[in-house]
Amino acid sequence: MSDRTYNALFLCTGNSARSILAEAILNRMGQGRFRAYSAGSQPKGEVHPFALDLLKSLNHDTSFARSKSWEEFAAENAPVMDFVFTVCDSAANEACPVWPGQPMTAHWGVPDPAAAQGTDAEKHLAFAEAYRMLNNRISIFTALPIASLDRLTLQSRLRDIGRDMPKAG
Repeated sequence: MSDRTYNALFLCTGNSARSILAEAILNRMGQGRFRAYSAGSQPKGEVHPFALDLLKSLNHDTSFARSKSWEEFAAENAPVMDFVFTVCDSAANEACPVWPGQPMTAHWGVPDPAAAQGTDAEKHLAFAEAYRMLNNRISIFTALPIASLDRLTLQSRLRDIGRDMPKAG
């Protein structure tokens, strides 16, 4: 088993909610095997307060959380990514920068909790649902035997993770 650390970048348009949640989840769940980052194609400039509230309520460190451009990760001195995941449909349909190192990519679309309508309780529920979906996908991802899979098989598994998964009953 490889003892290297894999870098993963989660992309969304605004980098204010879903990609931030995914970054926090993988950095906790990855236990040193993974280093997660997040960015946006058109960053909002601030993290959604409900995303921060949820992460804090689940005892995540939020000191990392800032809304930033994906251009930071295409720069010459940026960490080389092993994996790049889009977590919103808009970012998946945009022309992404060329990532150094030719990382594996997959789309793991999740409904935008920041677009939720209704009461604050209903909006908080939308963030909790996005967290649940990302947590499930990242759990499957971190369980993959990455070092022992060939590139084609690994790419297939990464795409499968993003396909609609049955909801827990």
